[in-house]
Amino acid sequence: MNGTASVIKMLHTMMQGTVVSIEVFFLTLLFAIPFAVVICAGRMSRVFVLREFVKLVLIVVRGTPLMLQLICVYFIPGQVFGVKFDRFVAAIVALSLNYACYFAEIYRGGFESIPVGQYEACKVLGYTKSQSFFHIVIPQVIKRIVPPMGNEIMTLVKDTALVQVIGVVELLQISKTTSSRLFSTVPLFIAGLFYLIMNTLVALSFNKLEKKLSYYK
Repeated sequence: MNGTASVIKMLHTMMQGTVVSIEVFFLTLLFAIPFAVVICAGRMSRVFVLREFVKLVLIVVRGTPLMLQLICVYFIPGQVFGVKFDRFVAAIVALSLNYACYFAEIYRGGFESIPVGQYEACKVLGYTKSQSFFHIVIPQVIKRIVPPMGNEIMTLVKDTALVQVIGVVELLQISKTTSSRLFSTVPLFIAGLFYLIMNTLVALSFNKLEKKLSYYK
């Protein structure tokens, strides 16, 4: 009975950590996806200064470890401006900025993959710029960016584990603590199973989305 009670308590604790991981995941997507549109617009801007500045930001963010970015977002504002982020808020800010930069480049690749001839054809057919953009270009872009977006979002599921570096108690942190307390690797394997389940759900969702978009040529 004690063994069963211990297992139930362990699973309950790990489920609480899973909830935190899921919160980090969805809040990151909530902010990163629209912010990536802004970054993409800046990256494709005709204004030289803006375009080059965004390119520099993309190089810095994509070229440095996410763990380092988490530490910087959490500690630097307090040391420089005297304003300290809550740990959870700092995690969301850092992850959102990081993933927005990756998403922005995926968006840009999608837009630049559309042949110039399609824009010219729309003009010949009498479509306005907004009609061409929303009814012809966007559906094709969405179809083309779904696979790489799916890959990045599956990576995000696993990257939520990095927030433990600034003290956010999530699934992997709890499993490591439980593993040390019980002198067992079972909690780590259970955590791995939880991540696998979450990523399987993400993969299935994107597979369904790809099928729905398959009629766009």
